Amino acid sequence: MPASVHVIEIQTQSDDAFYDLTPKVKSLVQASGAASGAVLIYCPHTTAGVTVQENTDPALKDDLLGALARMAPADGPWKHGEGNAHAHMKAALLGSSCTVPVENGKLLLGQWQAIYFVEFDGPRRRTVQVKVLA
Repeated sequence: MPASVHVIEIQTQSDDAFYDLTPKVKSLVQASGAASGAVLIYCPHTTAGVTVQENTDPALKDDLLGALARMAPADGPWKHGEGNAHAHMKAALLGSSCTVPVENGKLLLGQWQAIYFVEFDGPRRRTVQVKVLA
């Protein structure tokens, strides 16, 4: 049976923020019955992204957002006329997808890792697509 794409809906609350997708992705992997394979997490938005990152120290998320803000400041010399070029740059730096191995029906994340959706142009209603590849 071909794997289907599942959609996670997110209502973001601020301009820049991390949203932990790990519990929902784990649930989708378990519901799929996949024992071995991988899960693909994809963000179909050009001003947001997904990443695997540490999940224990909240200050790290602030540090990451700060580093991206320094690399792509809102008041940069951007030609894009919509006022959100910095969000596009941050999303390009972060990336739009990640893949996590699955073994024995479980995500093979490292001990301190989580899967995050990262907003750069909120608040907005967003989606993330998840496909379990068995």
